[in-house]
Amino acid sequence: MRMDMEQKKRRYLEKIKQLRLRDDTFFNTCFDGNIPCMEVVLRAIMGNDRLRVTEVITQQSVPNLYGRAVRFDALATDGETIYDVEIQRSDEGAIPRRARFNSSMIDSREVSKGTLFPDLPETYVIFITEHDVWKRSKPLYKVRRTFEDTEEIFDDGAHILYVNGECRSESLLGRLMHDFFCSDPNDMYSDVLAERVRFFKEDEKGVAAMCKIMEEIRKDGEVQGAETERLKNIKSLIQRMGVTAEVAMDALNIAKDDQPKYLALL
Repeated sequence: MRMDMEQKKRRYLEKIKQLRLRDDTFFNTCFDGNIPCMEVVLRAIMGNDRLRVTEVITQQSVPNLYGRAVRFDALATDGETIYDVEIQRSDEGAIPRRARFNSSMIDSREVSKGTLFPDLPETYVIFITEHDVWKRSKPLYKVRRTFEDTEEIFDDGAHILYVNGECRSESLLGRLMHDFFCSDPNDMYSDVLAERVRFFKEDEKGVAAMCKIMEEIRKDGEVQGAETERLKNIKSLIQRMGVTAEVAMDALNIAKDDQPKYLALL
């Protein structure tokens, strides 16, 4: 048992060495509540070295009573504007309608009863993509709505930005992307980001925190795997035996309290 624990810890330590800010879990850990790190990122992307962040939260979930909920990678604000920073490794995850959905859910999160439309905040949905998804060799793509006939800006306050992770030039944005893809804090340009990365890779407390997070992810994966297998068995019984979902779940000895969860997934 002790040997298994030691082997698991060694595996985690090796994985921690390889982590980059481009990796979802590591990004969320490094940026959660960390205003200086988010200021480095947003200043480079927005081209504004005076931008001041007042709040940062990661993995913020927004429920939707009428459909799909959303979980934002990182939400930040400067007190007026809302920034949604999304780490996107697959091109499919950065499609235009995903940006539209995130933008609408930010509005849903910010609007309370009685809010006037002119009071809606300016919003930015920012995708940091691993590849140049638009294939135009630009470091930054800015998306705004316009009038078709005049190409004037339709200023609804909603902005969408795509940061090209393949661009590693000597510009401020290029250096930021270098740091996002860098696993060694000693090779990073930003001292602020390097210090944060170094804490979780080299400091005893930081490494322990990362090991705990990775263990939780492993356990969650096991639970999800078991739930997926159970759902598969429920569907199989329904199809083969022609029984109701409730009968199938009873046959599989699924607790009554857990059954609504599986019903929602069928």
